[in-house]
Amino acid sequence: MKAGNCAYRNPGDLPAIIPVFPLPGALLLPRADMPLNIFEPRYVAMIDFALRHDRIVGMIQPDETLAPGSRGPTLFAVGCAGRITSFAETGDGRYMITLTGISRFKIVDELPNETPFRRCRVSAISFVGDFAVKTADAEVDRNAVLKTFRAYLEAHNLEADWESVGRASNETLINALAMMAPFGTAEKQALLEAPDLRSRAETLVAITEMSLARDRSGSGQSLQ
Repeated sequence: MKAGNCAYRNPGDLPAIIPVFPLPGALLLPRADMPLNIFEPRYVAMIDFALRHDRIVGMIQPDETLAPGSRGPTLFAVGCAGRITSFAETGDGRYMITLTGISRFKIVDELPNETPFRRCRVSAISFVGDFAVKTADAEVDRNAVLKTFRAYLEAHNLEADWESVGRASNETLINALAMMAPFGTAEKQALLEAPDLRSRAETLVAITEMSLARDRSGSGQSLQ
């Protein structure tokens, strides 16, 4: 796959050690774009570091069900590496960046605190399929996804640009819905760790249907 000007053909193309950005509810997926407003000093330093090196940042969620460790929140084992494909300095100390997802990774271990931000040794061997040029779009039940999406919008009095939805590929549609959906950390992690696009679509439908059922019953609990 290609992110910006750089091609990533296999897990060996991903750096073994990357800076990681722990952010609850933030889901980055391969071949998808995530805009970020970076303002906290340690993460501004992280972007400076990434721009000086290989432009790679790992998005990962803190596992809020576990107690924090000496280095901060305990992290989930799986995150997604992205390349900074655009950035702008605001003049007031912030960065506006876009991360383009490359591949999911598993944390092997975390490095000592030698920088203001956290860095981990990672492996993408388990996610070799993420490096493919495109995914198996045809295996996705698009009708089921759209039916559930419509039901969710109607339940929350929301509108969608259906012309754009109709033009989107299955992968673009499913990844966009997964990344934008206002689900909890556990649900977002389940979407991230789904083994393939078809599984992610099925997981998205199941989570959305459960969310609608909770709304109808008056319970707003997350799937923790």
